[in-house]
Amino acid sequence: MANTVKVTLIKSTNGRLANHKACVKGLGLRRINHTVEVLDTPENRGMINKAYYLLRVEG
Repeated sequence: MANTVKVTLIKSTNGRLANHKACVKGLGLRRINHTVEVLDTPENRGMINKAYYLLRVEG
């Protein structure tokens, strides 16, 4: 099984940079406290790192 990480949106995307909103959407997050499990790939890590202050990452 591939390595995955749990990503949770903990802050609103209102008023944030368009690139950061796009990263949150690209990860599949829709609303505050929404959690998704994504593959631990360099592409997903880049999106997580760009919008790190809006997210909680586990595992």
